[in-house]
Amino acid sequence: MRKVAIIGVGMTHFGEHWEQGFRDLVVEAGLKAITDAGLSGDKIDAGFIGTMASGRLVGQEHIGGLLADYMGLTPIPITRVEGACASGALALRQGIMAVASGMHDLVVVGGVEKMTDLGVNTVSDILGGAGDQEWELFLGATFPAIYALMAKRHMYEFKTTEEMMASVAVKNHKHGAKNKYAQFQNEITLETVMNSKTIADPLKVFDCSPITDGAAGVILAPLDMAHSYTKKPIEIIASAQASDAIALQSRETLTGLRATQVAGKKAYEMAKLKPKDIQFAELHDCFTIAEIMAIEDLGFFPKGQGGPATLEGKTGFGGEIITNTSGGLKSCGHPVGATGVKQAVECVWQLRNEAVGRQVKDAHIGLSQNVGGSGATALVHIYKNL
Repeated sequence: MRKVAIIGVGMTHFGEHWEQGFRDLVVEAGLKAITDAGLSGDKIDAGFIGTMASGRLVGQEHIGGLLADYMGLTPIPITRVEGACASGALALRQGIMAVASGMHDLVVVGGVEKMTDLGVNTVSDILGGAGDQEWELFLGATFPAIYALMAKRHMYEFKTTEEMMASVAVKNHKHGAKNKYAQFQNEITLETVMNSKTIADPLKVFDCSPITDGAAGVILAPLDMAHSYTKKPIEIIASAQASDAIALQSRETLTGLRATQVAGKKAYEMAKLKPKDIQFAELHDCFTIAEIMAIEDLGFFPKGQGGPATLEGKTGFGGEIITNTSGGLKSCGHPVGATGVKQAVECVWQLRNEAVGRQVKDAHIGLSQNVGGSGATALVHIYKNL
């Protein structure tokens, strides 16, 4: 198997794009990535695109064909992949395997979602399909309710508080305020989070990631060819995926995601690293409790200590592990199909020392974790600069 590197990245602004359609967003991100790699479209061998629900959100299926057409990439093969909110990282993993196997040399990977054209209730129902439609969504359990159940159990078992969860949002908005691509570029206070409207007790408005439009893209190449395209290739030293039961009722626990734990363990083994070796991480904070569980599941803090660690500033700049320098899903936004690729883009910018205003000092090793649904799918990637 060949080693794989990222040689180009690009993304759109995340937010409400009334002036751009689905295809406009994915083309913008893809062309930015190709340009960043110093390539032209006729050099690309294949592509993978992650999107969760384009058919229901914008009425567009056959995304592989659409991308090949509008990016001028025909007749090369472009394949759509879907893994709920982990569609982006799943597309990245497919691209990595295509290059590592020797099947293709230069691969474009994209993620995209256009979510704001429909009402909030409709979008919530569409997203609910990423859980168990029959045993959860049909009975009224949309994702705020599902993650609220996780939060309540975590509070019961480990004395996690609402203030601890709120501190995740405060920290991520502080980081996102320095990211020009973020949907929300404003800092907030603990009081703002605590006084916001309750969505599903104990989760409030500011504990929840927003509905977002956006796209992101990366270009992959064999590591031994990467320096011929860029002076700053970023090696992907681990790619791991795991699954779990789709419904909460069938899980071993409500206070962690087994799929994240398994994928994380596999990624560390592949990279020959330990959690303490990771300097920064882009985590799937769809709800604030999700980041607390992630930093525990990935071994950055013992189980039950994620909440206190965040409240004490251990996951911010100057802390033990810097999480969500992009602002995370909470501040940067969460166009579900694009999130996993955006995480890779942020890791590349950090490792190339290009994350203006939010740069991790001497960044060398980064990690991304992308979750599908409430944890039925999880992917972990680890990156390093050369």
